Amino acid sequence: MKDGWRVDVAQFGNDEKMSTGATLAQTRLANANEGAAAAKMLGVTDVIRMDFKAGDLGYVSSTEMRNQLFGLIRRVKPRILFIPDGYVSFQPDRDIRSVGMMAEEAWGYSGGGTFANELARMGFPPYGAPEVYYYAPARPYRPGEGGVDKARFVAREVSATLEQKMDAALLLSTRNRAWAVSRGFPADDASAAAFVRAYLTELAGAIGAKHGFAAG
Repeated sequence: MKDGWRVDVAQFGNDEKMSTGATLAQTRLANANEGAAAAKMLGVTDVIRMDFKAGDLGYVSSTEMRNQLFGLIRRVKPRILFIPDGYVSFQPDRDIRSVGMMAEEAWGYSGGGTFANELARMGFPPYGAPEVYYYAPARPYRPGEGGVDKARFVAREVSATLEQKMDAALLLSTRNRAWAVSRGFPADDASAAAFVRAYLTELAGAIGAKHGFAAG
C-alpha cells in the first residue's frame, strides 16, 4: 500500500464465535468493527464481508462461495491475489482450508468462459488475476508445504512495518481475548495484548531467522 497499491480484503467467515462471554450477535458486531479499524490502520481500501457462518464453511457449497469470488475478481480485476494455503498440513481451523481450496479454484477458473456465464451476461466477462500468492496463517511453513507443485517460495523482510502490523493486530481486542483464553491466559485486555505482541514478535523472528531477516 505504501507503494501505491490498492488493497481490498474479502472475508468469508463472520467471526461470530471468536469471543469470550458475548452473544453471537455481539461477537459479530465487535469483530466487524475492530476488523474495520485494523484494516483502516493498514491502509486497506475496502473490506468485503461475505458473512458466512464461522466454523461451518466446510458445510457450505464451494460452488456458492466460488461464484461469489468470481464476481469479486471480475469486478475488482486484481493484479495480485493473496489466498490462504489450503495445502498446509494439520491446519486446525477447517474454515481456512475450505476457503483456501475454494479460492484457488476461483482464481484458476475465473478467467475462463466455462463457469459463471450469468456474470458475463451481467457485464462481468472472464478475468483471471495474473499472479497469486499462498500464505500459511499463524505459523511458518514446514518442509514440504506451500502452495501447489509449481509454487515458488518467496520470503519478505517485514522489520520496517512490523510495529504497524502489530498495532493493527492489537485492535482486534475481542478476537485477541478469546485467543489468549484458549491458550490459558487471563481474559483481560492487557493480558491478551501482551500475549498477542509476544506471539507475533516470536513468529516474525522465527520466520525471519529461517531466511536471514530480523523479522519475516
